[in-house]
Amino acid sequence: MDWLLSLCLGIGLSAACGFRVFVPLLVMSIASHCGYLSLGHGFQWIGSWPATAALTVATAVEIVAYLVPWLDNLLDAAASPIAVMAGIIVTASLITDVSPLLRWSMAVIAGGSAAGIVQAATVSLRGASSATTAGVANPVISIGESIAAFVTSALAIVVPLLAALAVLLLCIVIVRRLIRLSAA
Repeated sequence: MDWLLSLCLGIGLSAACGFRVFVPLLVMSIASHCGYLSLGHGFQWIGSWPATAALTVATAVEIVAYLVPWLDNLLDAAASPIAVMAGIIVTASLITDVSPLLRWSMAVIAGGSAAGIVQAATVSLRGASSATTAGVANPVISIGESIAAFVTSALAIVVPLLAALAVLLLCIVIVRRLIRLSAA
């Protein structure tokens, strides 16, 4: 059952990667330092002091860059595949006591999907905001996404099962809306 809790934790943190790529990694690093999170074999580097420092800088740069209306749309293009990869790595780093094939399969399917679906929603929301407000509302959306990344990350570490259920419901809602938008 430990792997199930780890999977729930990975799903929650992966979804947060869809909001901001570096925030969940930073939260993981800090949680690892504080003893709230143990990382799988080969992923202990995430909890190292150099990684924490690098992730802090990367998080700050990412959050500030998304506040620039024209730059945020460019970042979304680059962040989409990176968010999926980060979601996969985050999930794989937390699942232990299973075969590598099962670990990476769960990471790709659950972690990559959670990050990709949330990222698709943020891209869609930002695109709609850019089209309707000429990007004026984008910084407000960006702040909301950053807050969502921190809250989702913290929730995933504190109550992973609840976070995974919330992510599952969010993904269902997002997929339904994206299907409706593409059909219209």
